[in-house]
Amino acid sequence: FSDVQCRGYYPSYILKLLEREKIVIKKEAHDDEILKEGCVDYIGFSYYNSGVVTTREDAKSTLGNGVKMAENPYLQESEWKWPIDPIGLRISLNILWDRYQKPLFIVENGLGAKDEIEEDGTIQDDYRIDYLREHIKAMEQAINEDGVDLLGYTAWGCIDLVSASTGEMSKRYGFIYVDKDDQGNGTLERRK
Repeated sequence: FSDVQCRGYYPSYILKLLEREKIVIKKEAHDDEILKEGCVDYIGFSYYNSGVVTTREDAKSTLGNGVKMAENPYLQESEWKWPIDPIGLRISLNILWDRYQKPLFIVENGLGAKDEIEEDGTIQDDYRIDYLREHIKAMEQAINEDGVDLLGYTAWGCIDLVSASTGEMSKRYGFIYVDKDDQGNGTLERRK
């Protein structure tokens, strides 16, 4: 899909696959020209974790980001079994930049975690700070050392919300903690 959006045409291997499957894309006159002229100006994408594929039957599996994959024994995982892999972000940036030569924009990146309020009312989320710091370093390396054109970055999220992947409020991403539990109880008070 990204080849069509970024280059304006279907790659040859997809055209051959469609041909083998006897699938014909119905086109009107000038559709190819319209497709070529309508390419995206930049690529926006979300990055939370990398994934591992293996043919080894003895490999342990994990459910990072709701997708069953092989566990990477070299990476730490979040409480929800998502591998924490800032190097994977740098690799992803390089792959996308090398393939398409379009500016990139990371529209989502963050760490879901169970945050606890301390007796003094603070929340010590050094794990989130470390996650963001290391991912920002990986972006900096991709830009300065690898030559990737990265337009921008948006952390997910600035304020706690119901997690799309689990439907829980207890899986928190925000820089701002919201007093609300998984059952909808709470004062909605905000804390840094």
